[in-house]
Amino acid sequence: MNKIKTLSLFVLLLGVLFSCKKPPEPHITTPYELEIPRFFPTRTNIPVDNPLTVEGVELGRYLFYDGRLSGRTHADSLMSCASCHKQSRSFDVDPNQITFQNGRPVGLGGTPTPHAVLPLINLVWNESGYMWNGSFNNSNPDKYKKGIEGIVYHTLIDPNEINGDTTDIVTLIQNTSGYPELFEKAFGSKIVTVDGISKAIAQFVRTLISYNSKFDKYLRGEVQLTTDELMGYELFMTEEGADCFHCHGGDGNPLFTTNLFYNNGTDSIFNDPFDRFSVTGVRSDIGAYKASTLRNIVHTAPYMHDGRFSTLDEVIEFYSTGIVVSEFIHPLMHHANNGGTKLTPIERRQLTAFLNALTDESFITNPDFGPPTQLPDGATPLSK
Repeated sequence: MNKIKTLSLFVLLLGVLFSCKKPPEPHITTPYELEIPRFFPTRTNIPVDNPLTVEGVELGRYLFYDGRLSGRTHADSLMSCASCHKQSRSFDVDPNQITFQNGRPVGLGGTPTPHAVLPLINLVWNESGYMWNGSFNNSNPDKYKKGIEGIVYHTLIDPNEINGDTTDIVTLIQNTSGYPELFEKAFGSKIVTVDGISKAIAQFVRTLISYNSKFDKYLRGEVQLTTDELMGYELFMTEEGADCFHCHGGDGNPLFTTNLFYNNGTDSIFNDPFDRFSVTGVRSDIGAYKASTLRNIVHTAPYMHDGRFSTLDEVIEFYSTGIVVSEFIHPLMHHANNGGTKLTPIERRQLTAFLNALTDESFITNPDFGPPTQLPDGATPLSK
């Protein structure tokens, strides 16, 4: 009987001790204050499960520029996001890096890629899906094809991109001095995960905001546009002129894209398994692709979903005389039946002047967006 009482007392004491144990402290991070530029939308596409934090953005910036993101350490095998998305090119690819095969850009694996690289500009406002066909979107049931986080994961393992092995990547970053502590600050654990890598880089990418072009300054009353720039703006904004504004925005749309998808008359034969139709199954989406932003357009060649045009002059020539009519061409291509807008040489010069006014040099030189001086363990980041 005494033994039973003693055991009962012991169990009671254990219960008291455990009941007094404090719950673990909640993980505290510092909210990242995303500055919304004047005239820009106030609604942003930031997932509830990956809010912007100072700690997460800092970690994401390190990872974005770390060549060991490939899971490899050999100097000739280092790959990071910055290998293709270069700040000096408005986070697009350097045209000198691109070769073509069968009309497609060739990836690192030596085979044609589905589409050309898109610049990382103002993606925090894109709610219609990422990539040329919008296949990475918030409604995708596959967690690895949702938003920017999904794109990061895809980039890590794609044979034509970083071509890494997730186990190797996690192991290498885990064993790199300084990173476990950064992961703990950002996510509350020193354990490196692919999910954490994807979330951190996505946070950094969402901070890449361009808002300080000459045209932005003009809207804010800080500078005046030249006559050619003003005339180019008028051409941009009118159906009788260049008719650009329907797809690329203008007044009231500082993003210079609707982020929607259009068949713009580049082809008459449609056999691309990665067009918008491949995502939606809607027949009118055959041959349709995202209208990419025109911000910093002078830095983001080559142009179109397959990189077929090397210069802005070629793009303007296409929209002026080269549009191909098909049953799938978008209704907003108002000049399609005439082959294009038929811009005169003077009008082409004026439109080019306006497009040049969308260049934001501060975006491509902002040190907050560029590589850190050194990585957590003192290693050198990949250059811009």
